[in-house]
Amino acid sequence: MTETILANATLVLPQETLRGSLRMVDGHITDIAGGTDVPNGAMDCDGDLVMPGLIELHTDNLERHIEPRPRVNWPHAAAIIAHDAELASVGITTVFDALRVGSVVSNTKANYGEYARALADEILDLRAKGALRISHFLHLRAEVCSETLVAEMAKFGAGDRIGIVSLMDHTPGERQFRDVNKLRDYVCGKQGLSEAEFQDHIADQRALRDRLGALHEATAVAEARRYGAVLASHDDTTAGQVAISASHGAGFAEFPTTHEAAQACRDHGIAVMMGAPNLIRGGSHSGNVAAQDLAEAGLLDIVSSDYVPSALLSAALMLGDLWGNLPRGVATVTAAPGAATGLKDRGHLDIGARADVIRVARVAGAGAVRGTWVQGRRVA
Repeated sequence: MTETILANATLVLPQETLRGSLRMVDGHITDIAGGTDVPNGAMDCDGDLVMPGLIELHTDNLERHIEPRPRVNWPHAAAIIAHDAELASVGITTVFDALRVGSVVSNTKANYGEYARALADEILDLRAKGALRISHFLHLRAEVCSETLVAEMAKFGAGDRIGIVSLMDHTPGERQFRDVNKLRDYVCGKQGLSEAEFQDHIADQRALRDRLGALHEATAVAEARRYGAVLASHDDTTAGQVAISASHGAGFAEFPTTHEAAQACRDHGIAVMMGAPNLIRGGSHSGNVAAQDLAEAGLLDIVSSDYVPSALLSAALMLGDLWGNLPRGVATVTAAPGAATGLKDRGHLDIGARADVIRVARVAGAGAVRGTWVQGRRVA
């Protein structure tokens, strides 16, 4: 039997905070009690927050470890292990690693090749070998504006731990990149295109959407069902786009770009997810709706770290302060993403729940993770 007691802590429970202790035995929470006593063998948390481990639904962090500099391909096993360790260190205990499916191979300048199946195999192999600290699932980002989506998705199946399939439509002038100037900054800065090459890229992408978009969208929806994965929309901008997402059966919406779209999601019963960097920076780097505006309007349900893993905890604390309700803020990165993906065994401090737990101190307004436990085993 393995047992850990976190005592004299500020427990962030589903509906309240409680000064007390939490007991973990053999991977589950077995007792929650009030009081400041510290029994023999218990860890004295000295009032620090103890909350559920964070659940991350959409992160680009693995890409940063695999390609730490442009055109530098780092050894994948080392990159995956480092990515996993970083997430554990900032309190993330469950992650859906985002992998792109759908490639463009015919454009010699703005091309990107297939990688998802091979990288998924490496992640799953390291998990099977016990090399990873936290719980990993896969999130397939289905690129509608691509040439190979159908073939790439066919290589995955129900045994691949695919929890999410998101519909990604990066057609120039639409959704995230309604402002083509923002797209120019992103693409030209990343790939070094000239203006003429950028204009060719726009034309090529729009042609791909016209030729294959409907097929790719239908394929992604059908494949999500085959995998048993939750379908997510991405960058919905209008109420009409949200209605289409709802007709596909989307369970949650990633980063709606307008207040109109977020409100339409609420009307259709689709949970709204926004990026923590948007919230912390005070706005979207793409010029879209600010996450704080949606939070203040009651239209924000889930937060993702997106491209800054440590932002997830900071966003939860920030929302707790904004709403004057810490459990509500914490739920956006724990219970809500867990519920959206069917992981109801975690994301909340309740007796019988999976013992994915973190200890957090608030230092100079920020959250400092002082301990991370996954199924009751300390991993950071």
